[in-house]
Amino acid sequence: MAVSERLTREVGVLAGRLAQFLAGSLPRSEGASAEGHAFLWATFESVAGGQPLAAWEGGPLDRRPDGGPHPLDRLADRLSLSGDEISLLLLAGMAEEHEGYAAVLRTLHPRGEPRASIGLAAQLLCRGPQDRLRLRTMLVGGALVKSGAVRATGDNPFFERSLQPMDALWSALHGLDVWPASISRLGGPIAMSGLEQWLGGQGAGRAIAAIKRREPCTILVTADGEEEAFERGRALVHHANLESIGIALTGGTDAEQEQAIGVHALVRGGVPVMRMAIGEGAGGQGATPAPRFSEYPEAVVISGREGTFPVVHNQRPIFTVPVERLSTEARRRMWRETLPRLTEHAPFLAARYPIEPAGAAEVAADLRMLEGIEERTPTLEDVAASIRARGGLSLSGGVKLIRPSATFDDLVLPRDRLAQLHEAIKRLMLQARVFDEWGFLKGRTGARGVRMLFAGPPGTGKTLSAEVLANSLAVDLLVVDISRVVSKWIGETEKNLAAVFDTAERAQAVLLFDEADALFGKRTEVSDAHDRYANLETAYLLARLERFEGLAILATNLRQNIDPAFLRRLEFVVDFDEPDREERHTLWRCHLPADVPLDEEVNLYELAALYPVVGGVIRNAAVAAGFLAAADETPIFKQHFIRAIRREYDKAGRAFPGVPAGTIAS
Repeated sequence: MAVSERLTREVGVLAGRLAQFLAGSLPRSEGASAEGHAFLWATFESVAGGQPLAAWEGGPLDRRPDGGPHPLDRLADRLSLSGDEISLLLLAGMAEEHEGYAAVLRTLHPRGEPRASIGLAAQLLCRGPQDRLRLRTMLVGGALVKSGAVRATGDNPFFERSLQPMDALWSALHGLDVWPASISRLGGPIAMSGLEQWLGGQGAGRAIAAIKRREPCTILVTADGEEEAFERGRALVHHANLESIGIALTGGTDAEQEQAIGVHALVRGGVPVMRMAIGEGAGGQGATPAPRFSEYPEAVVISGREGTFPVVHNQRPIFTVPVERLSTEARRRMWRETLPRLTEHAPFLAARYPIEPAGAAEVAADLRMLEGIEERTPTLEDVAASIRARGGLSLSGGVKLIRPSATFDDLVLPRDRLAQLHEAIKRLMLQARVFDEWGFLKGRTGARGVRMLFAGPPGTGKTLSAEVLANSLAVDLLVVDISRVVSKWIGETEKNLAAVFDTAERAQAVLLFDEADALFGKRTEVSDAHDRYANLETAYLLARLERFEGLAILATNLRQNIDPAFLRRLEFVVDFDEPDREERHTLWRCHLPADVPLDEEVNLYELAALYPVVGGVIRNAAVAAGFLAAADETPIFKQHFIRAIRREYDKAGRAFPGVPAGTIAS
């Protein structure tokens, strides 16, 4: 029997009993009452299959159909509802079943409401004072009412109040996936590839066993990110062979919302998995409490960010399941199973993109669509583009996104500086061997991150080098101007910097903190509250930087202003000196396109020797010379370069060295 047919039949049987009651109470009814009686009896006969009402003496729970459990039976079993409570639920839902029932109930309600009153329930279910007391007890503190499945509404005298089912419950009992508007659902496929080791661990194993046994407990899944914790919570339920019911919570829940989540989950036979979106520091004093679910008879899973989890106050057993980072082999298996067309690249993907299985599944969906549209095998560049697009970059003031295009061919640096940049990339790519296979820094938080300091005058290539590193890693570059951030975010610095780090981790982006000495400078003596808070901001940023598992670069024009205590926490310190003559000559050649029309008298080596400027100035002068020549409709002459360089010196307030011998001043 279909789910909907079962519910319709049971309401029809109840309609027959109500018709029998009315026939005995109002034997000579006329008008609307007579029409209502006829409707009730007709609906009973439509479901009775020719059997008399006496053949339906048992309750709905005595007429369970073959096959899987019906939503009505699930609710009754898990809440231990009596036959009378099921009858109350059916009576409360009659108006939701058919407009004809609502019309009949309106004629019977003492206040004309299209609902069954408690008094009508008493007439149908009670035979004496003791039964009426039992009915009152059920409607005051019984499981049906305590769960919120049925409410007695109104401030009328008790027996004149109306019976009303929970919002959207009647549709759910019909087998429809309808939820109350107050509940925000989360769903989608559940990715399991690569989670075998974590699911087999002690914490996850204990939680899975409790879920399978439907123990009344709360399972807290914690991770660095809310989405990561939520997906792992869904994986726990899926591994227990039960349906996970994903729900988004943006703060604490009230009792009515918890009741709705619980009842709707029981009706569906699933396990609620809630994603708590709580701000940084929510776990402290006065934090929003976690959902209680004190009376809920089964397991619930609450997922949230590590260190910001809300306070839990109740006597339900609690299991905490921390999300552990996937091992290198688990990540390789994840990528092999998720992207079988790129199996040979699984080791590279595992080293470069340590994302969660859910994220890998999203990338796979993007690549499948791309493969269908363009009829070609996806590439590593397609993987990088997908991860970049799904990073969900949300940039605040003081943060700039750069889509990197520069390569090592664009860099003009001494050989030892270039070697450090290449070494930083290898440190990210070879972590599997050094950390996982050889066991270096085992268990140390943030060991997989790489932190670098770029120190040198403006225009010496610090930002360009960061862009080259990001391009080599096939990710975006996020430039954070700390000098703007500190002044703007005073009082909320930790919260907003946490958002920057979260964004970078989600998109696997490289972080560049420009003018880092604004926050990583020598810590000041505390003379007022502002100094104290500035030092707290510095301590927070340093701690978060140490936990960051990507590439973070601090850039400063003045290395001497950086607190020496910070330097030992950095893996690389790269000094960017002003270029020598040979490097300046290379920079001039680098910034002039191959096909640019140069006059034969232009001597780049002469320009490099006479004007000791940095790469940024050379770039500006080269572009300006091009525009000057274009305006004159001539090739680029020596005097075009001289005018452009003089302008750069004037902008910097520096004395111009003069012009080469034989050059006409302009």
